[in-house]
Amino acid sequence: MSSFPSRAICIDQHGGVEQMKLVNVTVGEPGPGEIRIRHHAVGLNFIDVYQRSGLYQLPMPLQLGMEAAGVVEAVGAGVSHLAVGDRAAYASQPPGSYCERRVMPAKSVCKLPDAISFETGAAMMLKGLTAQYLLKRTLPQGGLQAGDFVLFHAAAGGVGLIACQWARALGLQLIGTAGSDAKCALAKEHGAAHVINYSSEDFLSRVKEITGGKGVKVVYDSVGKDTWDKSLDCLSPFGLMASFGNASGPVAPFAPGILGPKGSLYVTRQTLFTHISTRESTQAMADDLFEAVTSGKVTIRIDQRYALEDVQQAHRDLEARKTTGCTILTL
Repeated sequence: MSSFPSRAICIDQHGGVEQMKLVNVTVGEPGPGEIRIRHHAVGLNFIDVYQRSGLYQLPMPLQLGMEAAGVVEAVGAGVSHLAVGDRAAYASQPPGSYCERRVMPAKSVCKLPDAISFETGAAMMLKGLTAQYLLKRTLPQGGLQAGDFVLFHAAAGGVGLIACQWARALGLQLIGTAGSDAKCALAKEHGAAHVINYSSEDFLSRVKEITGGKGVKVVYDSVGKDTWDKSLDCLSPFGLMASFGNASGPVAPFAPGILGPKGSLYVTRQTLFTHISTRESTQAMADDLFEAVTSGKVTIRIDQRYALEDVQQAHRDLEARKTTGCTILTL
């Protein structure tokens, strides 16, 4: 059986950035339902930090990384939507994208339109598909209509800048929060209707001021612990609190009884991988994302590039909130 060399970033135990090691591995032929892909660029995401640190526990040893773009080198039995030589991109489980090539499940891999570069493809899949399911599938009672207010935390991050642009295209009044004036300016530039610097302003009082005291229909929150309590108070009656990350740490347990007096609120904890669990759903969401990007409604902003061997510094910068937009690893 043939084997092919690859460099990969692996960890043997959960912990700090020093756990990530660059190693040489060999990759074989794809089995049924699998492909082998040669990466051209790899995306970096906060979920990678959670998996490295142990916030999300995974079996060891572990090859990190959830998204990338490249060229299909081999196709296993039963795979009909991809062929050898296809340009492709993905956000997928299991982890393992921090590498030059890998064998992986084909169901979450999509053909990449020629109009989208490998770097853009690697930067946009996990974050863009996340923005897609939030704005199109994670909706408050009665849905969202043009003119409605939504609150989006970490609006200058990778998901946030995509969501700002997409929300503007949908006619939504997105209120974005960020931790500095520069990041707020970036969110505004990308389509946020209003911005709040949560390090110098109280976002709850500003949201009430912006909405004339009514609050927002939905809060999209990847920050977690630090924003949770006030976010609930930003919601209008029957509003939806949509949690999709824990950048500041996990949300503490809370009593569902508090949701009644606050306005009969809804709470949901979303993850992309439920939404892309089938080939059909993955493709439909990806097609929507590709259309948004190729039409110019959404521009994917890559603000940081690191070589694969510099992944430790990439994680340091991500955790220190030094990054904006998307970050990729180059090969």
